[in-house]
Amino acid sequence: MKKFITTGYEILTKKIKDSRGVRFVMLTDLHGLSFGEENRLLLEEIDRLKPDAVLITGDMIVRSELSSLKPVETLIKHIVNKCKVYYSLGNHEFKPYSGGCYQEEYLEYEANLSASGVCFLHNEKTEFTIRGNRFTIFGLELPIIYYHKPNSPKLTLEKMEELIGKPAPQSINILLAHNPKYGRTYLEWGGDLILSGHYHGGIVRFGKHIGLTCPQFLLFPPFCCGDFHRGESHMLVSAGLGEHTIPVRIHNPRELLVIDMKPLEKHGGYV
Repeated sequence: MKKFITTGYEILTKKIKDSRGVRFVMLTDLHGLSFGEENRLLLEEIDRLKPDAVLITGDMIVRSELSSLKPVETLIKHIVNKCKVYYSLGNHEFKPYSGGCYQEEYLEYEANLSASGVCFLHNEKTEFTIRGNRFTIFGLELPIIYYHKPNSPKLTLEKMEELIGKPAPQSINILLAHNPKYGRTYLEWGGDLILSGHYHGGIVRFGKHIGLTCPQFLLFPPFCCGDFHRGESHMLVSAGLGEHTIPVRIHNPRELLVIDMKPLEKHGGYV
């Protein structure tokens, strides 16, 4: 049976006012895998963590395998019965969403989840409040050209703002952005919490932030895995729960992320 670890991060910010903080669980790059029957082990861990919301940064399915749709749909429906779910697409969702093979089947998958209460973000933002803390969450959906192997265009700040706008003032801004290749631009954009996946932890892991390669066939890619910080912006890159393009993991366990955002005044910095 496949296994995963739970990796925790604590983000301290003066924007969080409630001493209890806010907890998020992040799912990414499941690629249709199941941990136990109907993902029982994954669901049990999410229940244990008791998140205020679950944030999905894409590639939950495999674009060319229709069999991956139903198990993921079932998993997410179980989750959204207990807490809010926000979902931004990865390249494996974006390809069928935007046309070609399996578009009809993918759109049915998305429609079923939307009807269950899942909030999909197609270069969109939405607001929510948890214990008096106001959040604005953005889902960045990049055209497929930004996933080309090995070369893809630069993502400028101007292009990013054209796609999703600027961070909302007087709000805690969360960015769901599947591809971490553009981490410098995301940090320049300035969200409080930035979540990415896609690189599967670098396939072969050499440390907290260093991996060998990625689905775009880059060697030692920047923003490969772990945490990155610039001023008040904090970027977390998950190694994800599955694999696809390069189906190998060495010193690189599958992971579920739990993120606690807490008030800065009671602590002294981020962990």
